[in-house]
Amino acid sequence: MNTGKRVLLIIGGGIAAYKCHELIRLMRKAGIAVTPVLTGAAQEFVTPLSISALAEERVYTDLFDLTDEAEMGHIQLSRVADLVVVAPATASLMARMAQGHADDLATTLLLATDTPVLIAPAMNVRMWDHAATKRNLATLTGDGVRVVGPNEGDMACGEFGFGRMAEPQEILDAVLRQLAGGGPLAGKRVLVTSGPTHEPIDPVRYIANRSSGAQGAAIAAALRDLGAEVLMVSGPATAPLPGGVEVIPVETAEEMMAAVQGALPADAAVFAAAVADWRVENSVGSKIKKDGSGIIPPLTLAENPDILKTISHLRDGRRPGLVVGFAAETDDVIANAIAKRLRKGCDWIVANDVSPGTGIMGGAENAVTLITGEGSEAWPRMGKAEVATRLAARIAEALA
Repeated sequence: MNTGKRVLLIIGGGIAAYKCHELIRLMRKAGIAVTPVLTGAAQEFVTPLSISALAEERVYTDLFDLTDEAEMGHIQLSRVADLVVVAPATASLMARMAQGHADDLATTLLLATDTPVLIAPAMNVRMWDHAATKRNLATLTGDGVRVVGPNEGDMACGEFGFGRMAEPQEILDAVLRQLAGGGPLAGKRVLVTSGPTHEPIDPVRYIANRSSGAQGAAIAAALRDLGAEVLMVSGPATAPLPGGVEVIPVETAEEMMAAVQGALPADAAVFAAAVADWRVENSVGSKIKKDGSGIIPPLTLAENPDILKTISHLRDGRRPGLVVGFAAETDDVIANAIAKRLRKGCDWIVANDVSPGTGIMGGAENAVTLITGEGSEAWPRMGKAEVATRLAARIAEALA
């Protein structure tokens, strides 16, 4: 069988590199041609000879191969494949990808490619949990890089936790989904709100909150990676916006409400935005100046529209099949979130503790509890990209 598809397989320097023997065998069995690239470190774990024998292709290792570089070989290699797969994607390789390094053949190919990229991270659990790795993962997913794994399990170093590379069959399944342009959410339209809203006081001042939009952006990217058509309504976030999704930028809660209503219908909607509860009713069109009297101009606040409740109570087929809200709380988190789900009428609530000591609001990690009509499920503290991946998988299951 020959599918006519080609994968450029970049093998990183980790103990999990040995799994690439089986991965190549599975891809070849599926009719996919494999062009292997070994980093210098990868050659400490697997040999070019064994990889070449399985792939039935030449193995590339050196950026400065004069024969190839005379023909701009690294540019050609980076673009003739239908998909670039990095397995194992070590912490170092992910960091260099995120920073745009081009200091060897592998990173030069990755920087030069306009082909979709899928990575299979593999590293020690402490490295996976490190804030730097979480930042790099968020950057990569925001750039449109797809991710499979890592899994939880025993590691070669003797520790246990997340960081174990996905099994070859899992990676093959992800490869096949990418090559087919599909996934469990293929054909589904999902709406995501993200970021804060800014409610103007005058042309230079506004009421806002500390939301960075990182969690919403990660959710949009994870849903995109599962094949969904994602429309993201984003307030003025500081986190990078994900590629491969349609983004509607807004400033205020009223603008977000209008954009959300205009984006319907959708199969699911995830309301991750930290929408301001109030707006300044007596905002003015020119800058408010001190007059020397010491009197602070009064601000009259009006309640903003309740986007989650409004969408949850739509009828006539306009309500998304699954409505997911977020409850950012500082006290009695679970009790308040359960009450909010009932009050708003949404299907699920993702509750998180954003009290000052957690560092979650605007930070790189999150610790959430998923609350549904069947009960609650506490997830361990993890990176926001991991929270997004789990939530997207649960949404895919619900919409199946």
